[in-house]
Amino acid sequence: MMGLVWSLLGVLSGAFLALQAPINAALGRGLGSPVAAAAASFLAGSVLLVGLSLVLSQMQGVSSSWRDLPPWMFVAGGILGAAFVTSVIVLTPKLGTAATMGFIVTGQLLAGLVLDHLGAFGFLERDLTPGRIAGAALLVLGALLIRVY
Repeated sequence: MMGLVWSLLGVLSGAFLALQAPINAALGRGLGSPVAAAAASFLAGSVLLVGLSLVLSQMQGVSSSWRDLPPWMFVAGGILGAAFVTSVIVLTPKLGTAATMGFIVTGQLLAGLVLDHLGAFGFLERDLTPGRIAGAALLVLGALLIRVY
């Protein structure tokens, strides 16, 4: 049952990304800069997440140990997030929301397959099976079909 809940949450998160893309693209058009739109998006998200983090840590009686983590984790995550959001803002008006999402999901899946195969970052290693490769190939083909037609 929980597997279904987590799967549905994944689908919902994907829908949020698809909705965020044209909103941020319109923000970029209004501000005259995709980078300014990405900054505004990150600022709003950061304010929300800092507040939520403080409330949840108080409710759970847990203190975040920010000092125990290597700085590269914060820098890499932030840089990758900024590059992602800015790319979506640039690509959505040029490719359309569906094609942009198709290519993004394709890139996520291909990178995920490699990271799973390597067992990167201490996560469980998962074999690169013919079924997983076929699924990725179908997704690449689907993204291309969405873009071309």
